[in-house]
Amino acid sequence: MRSLHSRFIITSLIAVSICLAAASGALVQIFADSYSKRVQNELTGHINRLAAVIRFLPGGKLQVPENPPDNRFLIPYGGLYWQIDDPVGKAEVRSSSLFDYVLPLPEESHPVGIMHQYRLSGPEGKDVLVQERVLSLAAPEGRRPIRIAVAVDADEVDSARVGFALDILPYVAVLAALLVLMSIGQLWIGLRPLDRIGRDLEAVRDRRASRLAGAYPREVQPLVNQLNKLLQSQAAAMEKARSRASDLAHGLKTPLTVLTNNAYSLREKGEVEIADELDHLAETMLSHVEHELARARITPSPDQRSGDADVEKIINETVRMLRHTEAGERIAWEIDVAEDFSVPVDPHDFRELAGNLLENACKWAKNRIHVSAVRHNGHSRLMIEDDGPGVAPKRLPDLPRRGVRLDRLKPGSGLGLAIVSEIAAVYDLTLTLENRVEDGFRAEVVFPDAVASQTLFSGQPAAT
Repeated sequence: MRSLHSRFIITSLIAVSICLAAASGALVQIFADSYSKRVQNELTGHINRLAAVIRFLPGGKLQVPENPPDNRFLIPYGGLYWQIDDPVGKAEVRSSSLFDYVLPLPEESHPVGIMHQYRLSGPEGKDVLVQERVLSLAAPEGRRPIRIAVAVDADEVDSARVGFALDILPYVAVLAALLVLMSIGQLWIGLRPLDRIGRDLEAVRDRRASRLAGAYPREVQPLVNQLNKLLQSQAAAMEKARSRASDLAHGLKTPLTVLTNNAYSLREKGEVEIADELDHLAETMLSHVEHELARARITPSPDQRSGDADVEKIINETVRMLRHTEAGERIAWEIDVAEDFSVPVDPHDFRELAGNLLENACKWAKNRIHVSAVRHNGHSRLMIEDDGPGVAPKRLPDLPRRGVRLDRLKPGSGLGLAIVSEIAAVYDLTLTLENRVEDGFRAEVVFPDAVASQTLFSGQPAAT
Protein backbone atom coordinates (compact mmCIF):
# COMPACT_ATOMS: atom_id res chain seq x y z
CA MET A 1 0.00 0.00 0.00
CA ARG A 2 2.09 2.90 -1.31
CA SER A 3 -0.61 5.56 -1.54
CA LEU A 4 -0.63 8.18 1.21
CA HIS A 5 -4.34 8.70 0.57
CA SER A 6 -5.07 5.00 1.12
CA ARG A 7 -2.93 4.85 4.24
CA PHE A 8 -4.55 7.94 5.72
CA ILE A 9 -8.09 6.79 4.93
CA ILE A 10 -7.53 3.30 6.36
CA THR A 11 -5.83 4.77 9.45
CA SER A 12 -8.71 7.21 9.83
CA LEU A 13 -11.27 4.40 9.54
CA ILE A 14 -9.46 2.35 12.18
CA ALA A 15 -9.00 5.31 14.54
CA VAL A 16 -12.59 6.52 14.13
CA SER A 17 -13.93 2.98 14.64
CA ILE A 18 -11.90 2.46 17.81
CA CYS A 19 -12.78 5.87 19.26
CA LEU A 20 -16.49 5.60 18.46
CA ALA A 21 -16.62 2.02 19.73
CA ALA A 22 -15.02 3.14 23.01
CA ALA A 23 -17.31 6.18 23.23
CA SER A 24 -20.37 4.06 22.46
CA GLY A 25 -19.37 1.52 25.09
CA ALA A 26 -18.90 4.29 27.61
CA LEU A 27 -22.29 5.83 26.75
CA VAL A 28 -24.04 2.46 27.04
CA GLN A 29 -22.36 1.83 30.38
CA ILE A 30 -23.32 5.30 31.65
CA PHE A 31 -26.89 4.69 30.52
CA ALA A 32 -26.94 1.23 32.16
CA ASP A 33 -25.55 2.63 35.41
CA SER A 34 -28.08 5.44 35.37
CA TYR A 35 -30.93 3.05 34.62
CA SER A 36 -29.77 0.65 37.33
CA LYS A 37 -29.64 3.52 39.83
CA ARG A 38 -33.16 4.52 38.85
CA VAL A 39 -34.33 0.92 39.35
CA GLN A 40 -32.55 0.79 42.70
CA ASN A 41 -34.25 4.02 43.77
CA GLU A 42 -37.56 2.57 42.68
CA LEU A 43 -36.94 -0.61 44.68
CA THR A 44 -35.89 1.47 47.68
CA GLY A 45 -39.16 3.39 47.42
CA HIS A 46 -41.12 0.14 47.41
CA ILE A 47 -39.23 -1.06 50.50
CA ASN A 48 -40.01 2.16 52.31
CA ARG A 49 -43.69 1.97 51.38
CA LEU A 50 -43.90 -1.65 52.48
CA ALA A 51 -42.16 -0.82 55.75
CA ALA A 52 -44.73 1.90 56.37
CA VAL A 53 -47.71 -0.49 56.12
CA ILE A 54 -46.34 -3.58 57.89
CA ARG A 55 -48.32 -4.42 61.00
CA PHE A 56 -48.16 -7.15 63.64
CA LEU A 57 -51.37 -8.76 64.82
CA PRO A 58 -51.88 -9.20 68.59
CA GLY A 59 -50.56 -12.75 68.34
CA GLY A 60 -47.33 -11.50 66.74
CA LYS A 61 -48.25 -12.58 63.21
CA LEU A 62 -47.28 -10.34 60.27
CA GLN A 63 -50.16 -8.62 58.57
CA VAL A 64 -50.03 -8.67 54.71
CA PRO A 65 -50.50 -5.26 53.07
CA GLU A 66 -53.88 -5.07 51.38
CA ASN A 67 -53.10 -2.29 48.92
CA PRO A 68 -49.73 -2.97 47.19
CA PRO A 69 -47.87 0.12 45.98
CA ASP A 70 -47.69 -1.22 42.39
CA ASN A 71 -50.20 -3.34 40.48
CA ARG A 72 -47.39 -5.50 39.09
CA PHE A 73 -47.14 -7.05 42.56
CA LEU A 74 -50.58 -8.65 41.85
CA ILE A 75 -49.68 -10.32 38.54
CA PRO A 76 -48.08 -13.78 38.88
CA TYR A 77 -44.53 -13.64 37.63
CA GLY A 78 -45.25 -10.08 36.53
CA GLY A 79 -41.62 -8.98 36.94
CA LEU A 80 -41.89 -7.05 40.22
CA TYR A 81 -41.87 -8.91 43.53
CA TRP A 82 -41.63 -8.36 47.26
CA GLN A 83 -40.92 -10.74 50.09
CA ILE A 84 -40.95 -10.10 53.86
CA ASP A 85 -39.19 -12.56 56.18
CA ASP A 86 -39.69 -12.71 59.93
CA PRO A 87 -36.73 -14.76 61.28
CA VAL A 88 -38.04 -14.60 64.86
CA GLY A 89 -41.60 -15.58 64.09
CA LYS A 90 -40.50 -18.05 61.40
CA ALA A 91 -42.96 -16.37 59.07
CA GLU A 92 -42.69 -15.39 55.42
CA VAL A 93 -45.02 -13.14 53.45
CA ARG A 94 -44.77 -12.76 49.66
CA SER A 95 -46.42 -10.70 46.93
CA SER A 96 -49.00 -12.35 44.70
CA SER A 97 -46.57 -11.93 41.78
CA LEU A 98 -44.22 -14.51 43.32
CA PHE A 99 -47.08 -17.01 43.31
CA ASP A 100 -45.49 -20.28 44.51
CA TYR A 101 -41.89 -19.13 44.34
CA VAL A 102 -39.72 -18.09 47.29
CA LEU A 103 -36.77 -15.78 46.76
CA PRO A 104 -33.62 -17.56 48.02
CA LEU A 105 -32.37 -14.67 50.12
CA PRO A 106 -28.85 -15.05 51.56
CA GLU A 107 -28.82 -16.58 55.05
CA GLU A 108 -26.14 -14.27 56.44
CA SER A 109 -27.42 -11.51 58.70
CA HIS A 110 -27.16 -7.86 57.76
CA PRO A 111 -26.91 -4.75 59.91
CA VAL A 112 -30.21 -3.01 60.55
CA GLY A 113 -31.06 -0.21 58.14
CA ILE A 114 -28.32 -0.98 55.58
CA MET A 115 -29.44 -1.49 51.98
CA HIS A 116 -28.03 -4.50 50.12
CA GLN A 117 -28.19 -5.37 46.42
CA TYR A 118 -27.57 -8.69 44.72
CA ARG A 119 -28.61 -10.81 41.79
CA LEU A 120 -30.53 -14.01 42.38
CA SER A 121 -32.33 -16.69 40.46
CA GLY A 122 -36.01 -15.76 40.21
CA PRO A 123 -39.27 -17.20 38.94
CA GLU A 124 -39.28 -19.18 35.68
CA GLY A 125 -35.50 -19.43 35.79
CA LYS A 126 -35.00 -15.71 35.18
CA ASP A 127 -32.52 -13.67 37.16
CA VAL A 128 -33.83 -10.87 39.36
CA LEU A 129 -32.15 -7.84 40.85
CA VAL A 130 -32.87 -7.81 44.58
CA GLN A 131 -32.71 -4.95 47.02
CA GLU A 132 -32.97 -5.92 50.67
CA ARG A 133 -33.10 -4.04 53.92
CA VAL A 134 -33.35 -5.22 57.52
CA LEU A 135 -35.61 -3.10 59.71
CA SER A 136 -36.34 -3.28 63.44
CA LEU A 137 -40.08 -2.99 63.90
CA ALA A 138 -42.23 -2.87 67.04
CA ALA A 139 -43.99 -6.17 67.80
CA PRO A 140 -46.29 -7.11 70.72
CA GLU A 141 -43.36 -8.72 72.53
CA GLY A 142 -40.92 -5.94 71.64
CA ARG A 143 -38.85 -4.89 68.65
CA ARG A 144 -38.27 -7.55 66.06
CA PRO A 145 -35.87 -7.59 62.97
CA ILE A 146 -37.74 -7.94 59.70
CA ARG A 147 -36.13 -8.55 56.24
CA ILE A 148 -37.87 -6.70 53.43
CA ALA A 149 -36.74 -7.60 49.88
CA VAL A 150 -38.06 -6.19 46.64
CA ALA A 151 -36.94 -7.68 43.29
CA VAL A 152 -37.32 -6.86 39.62
CA ASP A 153 -36.55 -8.97 36.57
CA ALA A 154 -32.93 -8.44 35.46
CA ASP A 155 -34.16 -8.64 31.85
CA GLU A 156 -35.64 -5.18 32.29
CA VAL A 157 -32.20 -3.63 32.87
CA ASP A 158 -30.48 -5.84 30.28
CA SER A 159 -33.12 -5.08 27.64
CA ALA A 160 -32.87 -1.38 28.35
CA ARG A 161 -29.08 -1.58 27.89
CA VAL A 162 -29.36 -3.45 24.57
CA GLY A 163 -32.18 -1.20 23.37
CA PHE A 164 -30.14 1.91 24.09
CA ALA A 165 -27.15 0.46 22.23
CA LEU A 166 -29.32 -0.30 19.19
CA ASP A 167 -30.94 3.13 19.34
CA ILE A 168 -27.63 5.01 19.21
CA LEU A 169 -26.09 2.71 16.56
CA PRO A 170 -27.47 4.65 13.52
CA TYR A 171 -26.28 7.94 15.01
CA VAL A 172 -22.85 6.47 15.69
CA ALA A 173 -22.68 5.22 12.08
CA VAL A 174 -23.63 8.67 10.74
CA LEU A 175 -21.07 10.28 13.04
CA ALA A 176 -18.42 7.82 11.84
CA ALA A 177 -19.18 8.64 8.20
CA LEU A 178 -19.01 12.38 8.90
CA LEU A 179 -15.70 12.01 10.73
CA VAL A 180 -14.20 9.94 7.91
CA LEU A 181 -15.43 12.45 5.30
CA MET A 182 -13.95 15.29 7.33
CA SER A 183 -10.68 13.36 7.57
CA ILE A 184 -10.67 12.85 3.80
CA GLY A 185 -11.35 16.56 3.31
CA GLN A 186 -8.54 17.40 5.69
CA LEU A 187 -6.27 15.00 3.81
CA TRP A 188 -7.22 16.53 0.46
CA ILE A 189 -6.50 20.05 1.71
CA GLY A 190 -3.33 19.00 3.53
CA LEU A 191 -1.83 17.11 0.57
CA ARG A 192 -2.64 19.72 -2.07
CA PRO A 193 0.90 21.18 -1.86
CA LEU A 194 2.33 17.73 -2.62
CA ASP A 195 -0.04 17.38 -5.58
CA ARG A 196 1.11 20.78 -6.76
CA ILE A 197 4.75 19.69 -6.49
CA GLY A 198 3.87 16.68 -8.67
CA ARG A 199 2.23 18.92 -11.29
CA ASP A 200 5.15 21.35 -11.24
CA LEU A 201 7.64 18.49 -11.63
CA GLU A 202 5.59 17.22 -14.56
CA ALA A 203 5.82 20.70 -16.10
CA VAL A 204 9.59 20.59 -15.61
CA ARG A 205 9.72 17.14 -17.20
CA ASP A 206 7.66 18.36 -20.17
CA ARG A 207 10.01 21.36 -20.41
CA ARG A 208 7.21 23.82 -19.81
CA ALA A 209 9.16 25.11 -16.81
CA SER A 210 12.72 24.93 -15.58
CA ARG A 211 12.06 25.00 -11.84
CA LEU A 212 9.31 24.77 -9.20
CA ALA A 213 7.87 28.26 -8.91
CA GLY A 214 5.36 29.88 -6.60
CA ALA A 215 4.81 29.99 -2.85
CA TYR A 216 4.50 26.74 -0.90
CA PRO A 217 3.59 26.13 2.75
CA ARG A 218 6.39 26.60 5.23
CA GLU A 219 6.66 22.87 5.90
CA VAL A 220 7.04 22.04 2.18
CA GLN A 221 9.22 24.96 1.07
CA PRO A 222 12.55 23.33 2.15
CA LEU A 223 11.76 20.33 -0.07
CA VAL A 224 10.92 22.64 -2.97
CA ASN A 225 14.18 24.54 -2.48
CA GLN A 226 16.21 21.32 -2.52
CA LEU A 227 14.42 20.12 -5.66
CA ASN A 228 15.14 23.42 -7.40
CA LYS A 229 18.82 23.16 -6.43
CA LEU A 230 18.91 19.61 -7.75
CA LEU A 231 17.31 20.62 -11.04
CA GLN A 232 19.71 23.54 -11.40
CA SER A 233 22.80 21.47 -10.63
CA GLN A 234 21.62 18.68 -12.94
CA ALA A 235 21.09 21.08 -15.82
CA ALA A 236 24.47 22.71 -15.20
CA ALA A 237 26.23 19.32 -15.03
CA MET A 238 24.59 18.18 -18.28
CA GLU A 239 25.48 21.39 -20.07
CA LYS A 240 29.05 21.19 -18.79
CA ALA A 241 29.42 17.57 -19.88
CA ARG A 242 28.05 18.29 -23.33
CA SER A 243 30.26 21.35 -23.69
CA ARG A 244 33.36 19.38 -22.67
CA ALA A 245 32.52 16.60 -25.13
CA SER A 246 31.97 19.15 -27.86
CA ASP A 247 35.21 20.98 -27.01
CA LEU A 248 37.12 17.70 -27.03
CA ALA A 249 35.72 16.71 -30.40
CA HIS A 250 36.43 20.12 -31.90
CA GLY A 251 39.92 20.04 -30.38
CA LEU A 252 40.67 16.77 -32.12
CA LYS A 253 39.44 17.97 -35.48
CA THR A 254 42.35 20.40 -35.96
CA PRO A 255 45.12 17.76 -35.49
CA LEU A 256 43.23 15.43 -37.80
CA THR A 257 43.09 18.13 -40.45
CA VAL A 258 46.85 18.60 -40.11
CA LEU A 259 47.31 14.83 -40.40
CA THR A 260 45.24 14.81 -43.59
CA ASN A 261 47.35 17.64 -45.05
CA ASN A 262 50.53 15.75 -44.18
CA ALA A 263 49.19 12.71 -45.99
CA TYR A 264 48.54 14.88 -49.02
CA SER A 265 52.12 16.18 -48.91
CA LEU A 266 53.52 12.67 -48.64
CA ARG A 267 51.42 11.57 -51.60
CA GLU A 268 52.89 14.41 -53.68
CA LYS A 269 56.37 13.20 -52.73
CA GLY A 270 55.59 9.69 -53.91
CA GLU A 271 54.98 8.15 -50.45
CA VAL A 272 51.63 6.82 -51.60
CA GLU A 273 51.47 3.81 -49.24
CA ILE A 274 52.18 5.88 -46.14
CA ALA A 275 49.82 8.61 -47.32
CA ASP A 276 46.99 6.09 -47.82
CA GLU A 277 47.55 4.70 -44.35
CA LEU A 278 47.49 8.17 -42.82
CA ASP A 279 44.33 9.01 -44.76
CA HIS A 280 42.67 5.85 -43.49
CA LEU A 281 43.67 6.61 -39.90
CA ALA A 282 42.52 10.22 -40.20
CA GLU A 283 39.20 9.18 -41.74
CA THR A 284 38.61 6.60 -38.98
CA MET A 285 39.47 9.05 -36.21
CA LEU A 286 37.38 11.80 -37.81
CA SER A 287 34.44 9.39 -38.01
CA HIS A 288 34.82 8.69 -34.28
CA VAL A 289 35.05 12.40 -33.48
CA GLU A 290 32.01 13.33 -35.54
CA HIS A 291 30.05 10.47 -34.03
CA GLU A 292 30.91 11.48 -30.47
CA LEU A 293 30.22 15.13 -31.28
CA ALA A 294 26.77 14.17 -32.58
CA ARG A 295 26.11 11.99 -29.52
CA ALA A 296 27.14 14.83 -27.19
CA ARG A 297 24.43 17.00 -28.72
CA ILE A 298 21.67 14.39 -28.18
CA THR A 299 19.49 14.94 -25.11
CA PRO A 300 20.23 12.20 -22.53
CA SER A 301 16.55 11.35 -21.91
CA PRO A 302 13.08 12.47 -23.05
CA ASP A 303 12.39 14.09 -19.67
CA GLN A 304 15.37 16.42 -20.15
CA ARG A 305 14.35 17.75 -23.53
CA SER A 306 14.02 21.51 -23.93
CA GLY A 307 10.54 21.19 -25.39
CA ASP A 308 8.49 19.44 -28.09
CA ALA A 309 9.57 19.53 -31.72
CA ASP A 310 7.47 21.46 -34.24
CA VAL A 311 7.49 18.92 -37.08
CA GLU A 312 6.10 21.20 -39.79
CA LYS A 313 8.57 23.99 -39.04
CA ILE A 314 11.68 21.82 -38.82
CA ILE A 315 10.82 19.75 -41.92
CA ASN A 316 10.20 22.85 -44.03
CA GLU A 317 13.41 24.56 -42.82
CA THR A 318 15.49 21.45 -43.54
CA VAL A 319 13.96 20.96 -46.99
CA ARG A 320 14.51 24.65 -47.75
CA MET A 321 18.24 24.22 -47.10
CA LEU A 322 18.45 20.98 -49.10
CA ARG A 323 16.77 22.66 -52.08
CA HIS A 324 19.88 24.82 -52.42
CA THR A 325 22.18 21.82 -52.78
CA GLU A 326 23.12 20.35 -56.14
CA ALA A 327 21.16 17.16 -55.50
CA GLY A 328 18.18 18.94 -53.95
CA GLU A 329 17.64 21.34 -56.88
CA ARG A 330 16.66 18.58 -59.31
CA ILE A 331 14.23 16.83 -56.92
CA ALA A 332 10.49 17.38 -56.63
CA TRP A 333 9.65 17.66 -52.92
CA GLU A 334 6.20 16.61 -51.70
CA ILE A 335 5.51 17.57 -48.09
CA ASP A 336 2.32 16.57 -46.31
CA VAL A 337 2.63 17.86 -42.74
CA ALA A 338 -0.10 19.66 -40.83
CA GLU A 339 0.54 22.94 -39.08
CA ASP A 340 1.13 22.80 -35.31
CA PHE A 341 2.05 19.12 -35.58
CA SER A 342 4.46 18.37 -32.72
CA VAL A 343 6.13 15.29 -31.23
CA PRO A 344 7.71 14.76 -27.76
CA VAL A 345 11.31 15.05 -28.96
CA ASP A 346 13.83 17.80 -28.26
CA PRO A 347 13.76 20.20 -31.25
CA HIS A 348 17.54 19.87 -31.76
CA ASP A 349 17.34 16.07 -31.69
CA PHE A 350 14.40 16.02 -34.10
CA ARG A 351 16.32 18.34 -36.41
CA GLU A 352 19.24 15.85 -36.36
CA LEU A 353 16.90 12.91 -36.94
CA ALA A 354 14.87 14.47 -39.74
CA GLY A 355 17.93 16.15 -41.30
CA ASN A 356 19.88 12.90 -41.59
CA LEU A 357 16.90 11.03 -43.03
CA LEU A 358 16.20 13.82 -45.54
CA GLU A 359 19.89 14.10 -46.54
CA ASN A 360 20.04 10.35 -47.06
CA ALA A 361 16.89 10.47 -49.23
CA CYS A 362 18.24 13.46 -51.15
CA LYS A 363 21.50 11.60 -51.79
CA TRP A 364 19.80 8.59 -53.42
CA ALA A 365 16.54 9.96 -54.91
CA LYS A 366 16.17 10.20 -58.68
CA ASN A 367 13.28 12.60 -59.15
CA ARG A 368 11.05 12.90 -56.09
CA ILE A 369 10.92 12.70 -52.31
CA HIS A 370 7.67 12.41 -50.35
CA VAL A 371 7.57 13.53 -46.71
CA SER A 372 4.48 12.98 -44.57
CA ALA A 373 3.63 13.24 -40.88
CA VAL A 374 0.39 11.46 -39.98
CA ARG A 375 -1.44 9.97 -37.06
CA HIS A 376 -2.24 6.32 -37.63
CA ASN A 377 -3.47 3.59 -35.25
CA GLY A 378 -2.92 5.80 -32.22
CA HIS A 379 0.65 6.82 -33.09
CA SER A 380 2.35 9.75 -34.80
CA ARG A 381 4.39 8.69 -37.81
CA LEU A 382 7.01 10.46 -39.89
CA MET A 383 7.63 8.87 -43.34
CA ILE A 384 10.29 9.89 -45.84
CA GLU A 385 10.15 8.07 -49.20
CA ASP A 386 12.40 8.43 -52.24
CA ASP A 387 12.40 6.89 -55.72
CA GLY A 388 16.06 5.87 -55.60
CA PRO A 389 17.56 2.43 -56.25
CA GLY A 390 16.80 1.14 -52.71
CA VAL A 391 19.07 -1.13 -50.74
CA ALA A 392 19.97 -4.78 -51.17
CA PRO A 393 17.77 -6.71 -48.69
CA LYS A 394 20.74 -8.36 -47.01
CA ARG A 395 22.28 -4.95 -46.29
CA LEU A 396 19.20 -3.44 -44.65
CA PRO A 397 20.11 -4.60 -41.10
CA ASP A 398 23.55 -2.92 -41.46
CA LEU A 399 22.20 0.54 -42.24
CA PRO A 400 21.93 1.83 -38.60
CA ARG A 401 25.48 0.72 -37.82
CA ARG A 402 28.09 3.45 -37.46
CA GLY A 403 30.35 3.99 -40.47
CA VAL A 404 28.37 1.83 -42.90
CA ARG A 405 28.54 3.29 -46.42
CA LEU A 406 26.85 1.44 -49.26
CA ASP A 407 28.62 3.49 -51.94
CA ARG A 408 31.93 5.21 -51.16
CA LEU A 409 31.59 7.31 -54.27
CA LYS A 410 28.70 9.12 -52.60
CA PRO A 411 29.64 11.87 -50.10
CA GLY A 412 29.15 11.20 -46.41
CA SER A 413 30.67 9.62 -43.32
CA GLY A 414 28.23 6.75 -42.78
CA LEU A 415 27.09 8.27 -39.47
CA GLY A 416 23.70 9.72 -40.43
CA LEU A 417 21.51 6.64 -39.93
CA ALA A 418 23.58 5.60 -36.89
CA ILE A 419 22.77 8.94 -35.26
CA VAL A 420 19.11 8.51 -36.20
CA SER A 421 19.15 5.06 -34.57
CA GLU A 422 20.68 6.46 -31.34
CA ILE A 423 18.08 9.25 -31.16
CA ALA A 424 15.35 6.67 -31.68
CA ALA A 425 16.79 4.59 -28.83
CA VAL A 426 16.82 7.59 -26.44
CA TYR A 427 13.17 8.46 -27.11
CA ASP A 428 11.94 4.87 -27.51
CA LEU A 429 10.96 5.50 -31.12
CA THR A 430 10.35 2.78 -33.67
CA LEU A 431 12.66 3.20 -36.68
CA THR A 432 11.89 1.21 -39.84
CA LEU A 433 14.21 1.25 -42.85
CA GLU A 434 12.87 -0.70 -45.82
CA ASN A 435 12.56 -0.82 -49.59
CA ARG A 436 9.30 0.26 -51.13
CA VAL A 437 7.21 -2.22 -53.14
CA GLU A 438 7.79 0.02 -56.11
CA ASP A 439 11.26 1.41 -56.71
CA GLY A 440 12.70 3.44 -53.89
CA PHE A 441 13.39 3.46 -50.18
CA ARG A 442 11.28 4.31 -47.14
CA ALA A 443 12.33 5.51 -43.67
CA GLU A 444 9.54 5.52 -41.06
CA VAL A 445 9.70 6.78 -37.48
CA VAL A 446 6.86 6.06 -35.04
CA PHE A 447 6.54 8.36 -32.01
CA PRO A 448 4.81 7.22 -28.81
CA ASP A 449 1.68 9.21 -28.01
CA ALA A 450 1.62 8.61 -24.23
CA VAL A 451 3.24 11.98 -23.61
CA ALA A 452 2.98 13.43 -27.09
CA SER A 453 1.24 16.64 -27.92
CA GLN A 454 0.26 16.85 -31.54
CA THR A 455 -2.41 17.90 -34.03
CA LEU A 456 -3.93 15.33 -36.30
CA PHE A 457 -2.80 15.32 -39.92
CA SER A 458 -5.10 17.51 -41.92
CA GLY A 459 -4.65 15.59 -45.17
CA GLN A 460 -3.69 18.72 -47.16
CA PRO A 461 -0.12 19.30 -48.40
CA ALA A 462 1.70 22.18 -46.76
CA ALA A 463 3.06 24.97 -48.91
CA THR A 464 6.63 24.24 -50.00
